[in-house]
Amino acid sequence: MYAIIWLSALVILLIAEALTLGLTTIWFAGGSLAALVAALFGANVWIQLGVFLVVSLILLIFTRPVAVRYMNKSTLKTNVDSLTGETGVVSERIDNLEATGKVRLNDVFWTARSEDGNAIEQGTVVEIAGVEGVKLIVRVKEEVK
Repeated sequence: MYAIIWLSALVILLIAEALTLGLTTIWFAGGSLAALVAALFGANVWIQLGVFLVVSLILLIFTRPVAVRYMNKSTLKTNVDSLTGETGVVSERIDNLEATGKVRLNDVFWTARSEDGNAIEQGTVVEIAGVEGVKLIVRVKEEVK
């Protein structure tokens, strides 16, 4: 009887995973499969539940980070996240102590501060190291020789 319940749970969880494609139920489907095997070998219901929980947690803890990293490989950065690594030109001298500085990036002028705190002169080519609020954090772009 319990084998039918675990088989049903396995099928339902696999269908839910196929519909969502978000790695939400696959870990529990693995636990259901392990509990189904335990039921087929005649384990009592408490052992089946224990096997389900332990296998589901092990799959969740050890395989989820790898799977999420693999699935998110093709995620494109958008908006300000896409600015990191871009190249701009200092249009107004950057001085963190005086709270001045602007960078022209893709025909847009941004308030900017230097990453290391050193002043950067007008006309210098800089690389965007990050974004804090509405300010670009920049560093002098190293010349490739």
